[in-house]
This record gives sequence, C-alpha cells and structure tokens, in this order.
Amino acid sequence: MRRLPTKEAPGKHPPKNYITPGGLQRLKDELKFLLTRERPAVTAVVSWAAGNGDRSENADYQYGKRRLRQIDSRIRFLTKRIDAAQVVDPGIPRRGPAATQVFFGATVRFSTAAGHEREVSIVGIDEVDLDRNHISWISPLAKALMKAREGDSVVLHAPGGTERLDVLEVRYESIAVKVFTEPAGAESTAKGPRPAG
Repeated sequence: MRRLPTKEAPGKHPPKNYITPGGLQRLKDELKFLLTRERPAVTAVVSWAAGNGDRSENADYQYGKRRLRQIDSRIRFLTKRIDAAQVVDPGIPRRGPAATQVFFGATVRFSTAAGHEREVSIVGIDEVDLDRNHISWISPLAKALMKAREGDSVVLHAPGGTERLDVLEVRYESIAVKVFTEPAGAESTAKGPRPAG
C-alpha cells in the first residue's frame, strides 16, 4: 500500500534555525553561487555531453546529471535553512539579566577542572567552525553553558564523560563568520575551452 505524503500537524513549527547575520549571509551567498554560476555551468556541460551521442556510455553526461541532482538537493536544503532562519545579532547591546547570562550569540570564557582556560562563541548549526572556536547552540558544551553567568559552575555531560566548568566571562559582540568562497573544482571555475565535438 502506498503512503500519501502528510502535512505537518497544525501548530507544529519546523525546528528553529538560530543564526547570526554573517551566517545567514554566507548561506545566501552559497545559494546565489549555485543558482547563478554552478548550476548553469553544469547544465551547459550536460547539454554539450548530450550532443555527443550515446548517453548510456557518456561519462560527462552521467557525471553531469548526478552533479545536477546534488546541486538541486543542496539548493533545496539551503532554501529551507534560509526560510527557517531566525537571525540573532550578538552585536546588539542587551539589557538586564540577558547581558550577563549565556544565550545564543554569547562569547564565553571558561576554565576546566584542570585549570585550562578556553573561549567559545555560541553560533548556529550552519556556522560551526572549530578553528575559530565557534560551537553550535545545540552542542553538549553550549547546552551546559546556557543560562550560566560569570562565576557559575556548570557540568558538561559529553560522550567522553562529565566535567565541571567555571564560567569566567560572558560577553556579546559581533561574531565574524567565515565568508563563502567558491569551492575548488567547481564546474563554473574557468578551466579553459572544451574540445569541439
């Protein structure tokens, strides 16, 4: 028996996609690149390959069609993430308890039980960059730090065990997100002319 697609229950919302302004811009830049440069370039290759005869043995055609499916899938994913985005700008000054408590967008300095100090910024799941110490708001570390204040001790429950952390500083400032760059090997990158068929 075939199952019919179901709609979301009334009142049930898709999961929140908290994101910083820079993170949202990065998603939009990638989407624009896929729509205006990469997809048209791959479509041109597929069209060229289709004109070369038997498609069942044409590697350029088969690879191009597979790449188009991947691009279309990524476009759908990015569109959904952008539509669900709830932008939170950590650079906007906060008042009252929200200014000293850890929430999305906070930069937190803490120490471990061993005395090692570390600083992390809590960002959206599309902005995670461990080289810059940007962690997801749904990561175990961020969940442990949420709602803590300077001077609080929290317990981190991670897959590797539990650890006590002491919150040393909580601040809110603009978080620099790595900008989108065209990936190496993109079809839209100039590679020289294709041989005439």
